[in-house]
Amino acid sequence: MLTIERALKTDVEAIVAMLADDPLGAQRETPDDLSAYIEAFEVIDADPHQYLAVARRNGRVVGTLQLTVLPGLSRRGATRAQIEAVRVHADERGSGLGSDLLEWAEREARGRGCVMLQLTSDVKRQDAHRFYERLGYEPSHVGFKKRLV
Repeated sequence: MLTIERALKTDVEAIVAMLADDPLGAQRETPDDLSAYIEAFEVIDADPHQYLAVARRNGRVVGTLQLTVLPGLSRRGATRAQIEAVRVHADERGSGLGSDLLEWAEREARGRGCVMLQLTSDVKRQDAHRFYERLGYEPSHVGFKKRLV
């Protein structure tokens, strides 16, 4: 049985393992030291505009994403939702779990009054881009990032 629910502090280790389990994540994540992740979890968990979700199958964490609600002035004061850090455990890839997670995020965003759901994806993740487009996401903007540290 699959459930999608708010992550608990005890889920951080499993979430970080999924973040690190791909070529890009392996270069930037440090699953052997969870202290920074625990601190970040506590900040996320305390913020009512954040929802760190986990998908559980039979009690085991098999997927995750972070949903952020963004109030704004543009689009006549519209509220948007941003999806970040979508990950599916290697054992579950191809099972439809990614679609389930994003459908959950859409329902959650609508329930919070959001008029738009947006996400970014690294340019190197071509398979992910095709997946998002199949679900109705449009590559309508170019994203920019600047490292500060």
